[in-house]
Amino acid sequence: MRAADALMESLKAEGVKNAFGIPGGANLPMYDAVVDADFRHVQTRHEQGAGHAAEGYAKAGGKVGVAFATSGPGATNLITAIADAMLDSVPTVFITGQVKTELIGTDGFQEADILGATLPFVKHSFQVTDARQIPEYVHEAFHVASTGRPGPVLLDVPSDLFRTDIEYEARTEPVELPGYKPSTEGNIKQIRIAAKALANARRPIFYTGGGVINGNASEELRELAASDEFPVTSTLMGLGAFPASSDRFLGMLGMHGTYTANTAMDKADLIVAIGARFDDRITGKLDQFAPNAKIIHIDIDPAEISKNVGAHIPIVGDVKQVLPKLTREYRALQTDSGRLESWWTQIRAWKQDHPLYYEPGTGGEIKPQFMIESLWKATQGDAIVSSDVGQHQMWAAQYYGFDKPRRWINSGGLGTMGFGLPAALGAKVACPDELVVCISGDGSLIMNVQELATAVEEQIPVKVFLMNNGYMGMVRQWQQLFWDRRYSSVEMGSSPDWVKLAEAFGATGLRVEDAADLEETMRTACETDGPVLVDVRVTQEENVYPMIAPGTPARQMVEAPGLVQD
Repeated sequence: MRAADALMESLKAEGVKNAFGIPGGANLPMYDAVVDADFRHVQTRHEQGAGHAAEGYAKAGGKVGVAFATSGPGATNLITAIADAMLDSVPTVFITGQVKTELIGTDGFQEADILGATLPFVKHSFQVTDARQIPEYVHEAFHVASTGRPGPVLLDVPSDLFRTDIEYEARTEPVELPGYKPSTEGNIKQIRIAAKALANARRPIFYTGGGVINGNASEELRELAASDEFPVTSTLMGLGAFPASSDRFLGMLGMHGTYTANTAMDKADLIVAIGARFDDRITGKLDQFAPNAKIIHIDIDPAEISKNVGAHIPIVGDVKQVLPKLTREYRALQTDSGRLESWWTQIRAWKQDHPLYYEPGTGGEIKPQFMIESLWKATQGDAIVSSDVGQHQMWAAQYYGFDKPRRWINSGGLGTMGFGLPAALGAKVACPDELVVCISGDGSLIMNVQELATAVEEQIPVKVFLMNNGYMGMVRQWQQLFWDRRYSSVEMGSSPDWVKLAEAFGATGLRVEDAADLEETMRTACETDGPVLVDVRVTQEENVYPMIAPGTPARQMVEAPGLVQD
């Protein structure tokens, strides 16, 4: 059997149903095998789009996403997606063609050292030097990508090795890699200490991150939170792990989180960090973060524990396995349920006095926040939502309200413009029966708008809602607030005509310029067959609030102008 065919059989054995990519000279033998492969291949229009689609597929579907690219520029076009997957812990396998073995190191046509280029951005990588390695490397790649802290794995295959005949036998044994044995159970002594700390805390808060979703531990989190009146907050990447509609949810925390969530973190005496990494958007001024709190940190990756904020009670393990143990240990203790009453009195006061707020639009003006609220109504709060990075991302996080995991697909750690549309395509392929919408900005959408052609050609009926303010909005906001309104290279202008552009690709294009028409148009878009792009003209110079300015502690949050406090 050709090694390329063995590769396809190996992917089949790993349960691959869909893959994304683009053929080229170095991976042509692999694409010849794709013709007979037992999975769907989605031909994107750019390799970065293929990579982000694989991420969206993994995030929404909970399975390993797969993307293909050829050598040289094809492979290097994947790098942004690979780095994005690394920072957001997305289980992905990227398979690249390489120049012939004899040409490696000669600067041959379309040669690029993709292993060297991606070394900082992968969980692991494989350079095939013998065609017989291909099946084994595929299985190892999927194992590494999906276990422990998930992440991207790269498999680089010289073109000539794809053509080589090898003996192939389906693998039946589980993968065992020397030196790679992620700790999943959690130390029971540490868990008991954590339970006692919870029982003694007067101002506890659960700080939850994307690790809860990656670990499929949303139900376990809810069970733990139900053990007492524990308040819960979430990072951007963790939204949906705990229901936004719950009275015990304080909203998102961080730079554009709620006043309540950030203030509760600042005033807490115990923070239980679950699958979160204390990044700079959460901590603000690091040496003033949560000065009175003891820290319990639960994470599958030991490298994250105490990396930024020291953990008093570290627990290395899979949150899906650790949380039930912590729940049992806590419930076995004789706890004083009334000890949290004063804490909740304070939290409720913060919620009442410091809500999310924006000045309503006038004369048909569409405020971006209103756009997100209208989308929630039009979708009944039950869509898979992708976004890029920037103002539209923050407003979606603040105002959509996610009650379920794997419904919020966005670029967190790397903050990648152009992520939203291809990620939506991947999410829709993973979840064909779900409504998938992309909230994008005009600065972001233009970066990968070619994937509308993919949506049309591959019959992937995503709905794109463009928050069109004529700017790269978050950059403009920072230039306004911190650079004396010296706007530099942030204006997007009126080009293109988005409705005509959508129609040119074969999609449906709609435009909304009056708030009175917004919700109905959104419903129409959701009910229309095929891909749809809705150009929503929103207020141009609206800012995202609340906001923690760079280099300041959470307690110095800037709230929305016009918020009247009782």
